[in-house]
Amino acid sequence: MLIFAAFLGGVGLIVGSFLGLVSLRLPRGEDVVFGRSRCGGCGQALKPWRMIPVLSWALSGGRCAECGSVIPIRYPLIELASGLIGVWAGFHSADFATALMTGVLGWNLLIIALVDAEHFWLPDQLTLPLFVSGLIAAVLLHPAGLPVAMPSALIPPLIGASVGFGGLWLLARLYKLVRGREGLGGGDPFLLGAGGAWVGWTGLPSVLLWASVAGLSVVLAMLIVRRQVSATDRLPFGVFLSIGVWLTWLYGPLGLV
Repeated sequence: MLIFAAFLGGVGLIVGSFLGLVSLRLPRGEDVVFGRSRCGGCGQALKPWRMIPVLSWALSGGRCAECGSVIPIRYPLIELASGLIGVWAGFHSADFATALMTGVLGWNLLIIALVDAEHFWLPDQLTLPLFVSGLIAAVLLHPAGLPVAMPSALIPPLIGASVGFGGLWLLARLYKLVRGREGLGGGDPFLLGAGGAWVGWTGLPSVLLWASVAGLSVVLAMLIVRRQVSATDRLPFGVFLSIGVWLTWLYGPLGLV
């Protein structure tokens, strides 16, 4: 497990560097794969040794070496968070395949939560890969192994995805019918459906319970700081759903383990 944690932690730092780039470019509609990394201040393309996760930021004092512009601390924090997800996945899993797929799930959820927290947006470009990776994980981690696992392994995640999407979509429609306004974002059902591909339909109640606890914790914190919360205040529910999927995948459906 220590070897898994060390390896995936290192991979996580590199992944986190990419996720920071995605979180910046995707909302702008920019290319997230082929575009060169550049300083946000002077526009200079970053040299390879200026892109070492966390270390480059620390050695440069958080500033661009060319123009002295401040490099937002969000980037090393994203890299550290991604690295910690890799370490968590490695320590939690007894075999490398499970550890790797757990890391993949965590990195998927990290970028989803980040974009939703900053932009209140859950694009298909992020939820669809989460769904596909859930199907891949179901096949790779099936006890029967490949290729025998393929047909039977895909049934639970497909049911989970269908129930997750359909249930939350129906709830959103009912809320709008009763209250006359939107209560959930359009991407939330897709996120719960993609999460259902990972945890199955039996895990969906736990996802929603964890998400509700996380959301209520934020509301309580807002009440403590601001002393008031309006019914029209927006909360990034995708962040809370991501927490729910992560904890349910790691620790199983509540009451069933």
